[in-house]
Order: sequence, then structure tokens, then C-alpha cells
Amino acid sequence: MTDAPVRIAMWSGPRNISTALMRSWGNREDAVVVDEPFYAYYLSHTGLAHPGREEVIASQPTRWEQVIEGLLAPLPDGATVLYQKHMAHHLLPEIGRGWLDRMSHAFLIRDPREMLTSLARVLPEPTLDDTGLEQQVEIFEASTGAVPPPVIDARDVLTAPAAVLRALCARLRVPFTRRMLSWPPGLRDTDGVWARWWYDAVAQSTGFAAYRPPGEPFPQRLEPLLEQCLPYYERLHRERIVI
Repeated sequence: MTDAPVRIAMWSGPRNISTALMRSWGNREDAVVVDEPFYAYYLSHTGLAHPGREEVIASQPTRWEQVIEGLLAPLPDGATVLYQKHMAHHLLPEIGRGWLDRMSHAFLIRDPREMLTSLARVLPEPTLDDTGLEQQVEIFEASTGAVPPPVIDARDVLTAPAAVLRALCARLRVPFTRRMLSWPPGLRDTDGVWARWWYDAVAQSTGFAAYRPPGEPFPQRLEPLLEQCLPYYERLHRERIVI
């Protein structure tokens, strides 16, 4: 009898180094990765006009039940870890939650001052819902048992990637490997079709870039949204892995 695979649901928002983290897990020999599996469902049911909307909808299942079936399906031979990169706001209220009990949850956050500045370059008028922060807190609170699920902050990952990833793996009960610290450049077959709009920097990367503070002032027009974001970010930030 073999051990059950570890199915990691990493809940993030946009512009949170989530794709770099997916590269990290995808470079493991024992892991397969899934890129934002609910994105097509999210777009088809919200009507939002994201870049590449129609291509995204055509590329994935638009029934949430079918998405979950895929996340619970047997893994390919040799794989013992399924790493799922999720945007938390894609988990719309009508999506069933029973499958969440079969996942090992983790959360990736980023200071909203930095995240919103980056997000506004692609979505000029972002909203709280676009950040996924409120949904991250909802999922975190629902999955907190005797031991809270791990939370990592993007700044901490970029500052000390080996130490943070080693601690994250320990919390998720999977072995750490230094293969998670670098990867070949380029796009992947596992990338969503939206890669052409969102993944330029990651496609050129070969590892985690060193953290650098923003070189531009925070946009004044986003100040009201920042005030909405901060309580959710601070709730999760208090729970983050500290090295």
C-alpha cells in the first residue's frame, strides 16, 4: 500500500509571486502543478473582461464539479505531490467546499501597497474582490484546526527563499529539495493560456529574484482600496512563517 499523495492548495491573489512559486514546486521531481484551475469558471460566471477572456474560458472546464474531479484524480506515475496554484477569489460562493477537507492548505500574501501597484498595470481599476484577500481570510478561517495552515509572505520568500521554503515544506510534511530554488527559463505546458498577458517576467526567470522595495510612489487613487485591503492582509500576516 502506498501513501496517499499530498494535494497542496496554495491560495494567493494576483501579483504575489504566485507563478514563481509554482515554478519552484514544478521543478521538483515528485510534483505536478496545476495553474489556476477555476479561472475559466470564474470568468464565465462573473462576466469580467480579463485579458484573453475567451481563450481562458475555452481552455478549461467551466463546471466547478469537473474542476474538482480533476484535482482529486490519481496523479501520474512517480508523482506524490499535486501543487495547485489558486487565486482565492476564483472560489466563488456557489462552488462546493467539501473537497477542501482533502487538501493541505497554504497561503501566499504580499504587502498590498506593492501588490496593488503591480495589479493596476494590468487591471487599471482593481477592486477588493480582484485581490482575493477577503477570500483568503475566509478560506484560512475555515481551514484552521488545531494547527493553522502555513502562511508565507512574498517579501520573506524573496529575502530568504531557502529558509522559507524549507519551513513551508516542513509544515506541509513534504521533504524540501534545493531543486525548488531554481528552474529553467521559459513557459511551460502547465501554464495557463493567460501566460502571454501575465507571465513575461517569470518566463525570463531562473529563480527567485532578490527582494527590492518599490521604486515608485503608491498611486494616490488606490488609497481607498488599500484601506480596504490592509485588515485582511494584516490578519494573515500575523500568521506568517517567520524565519
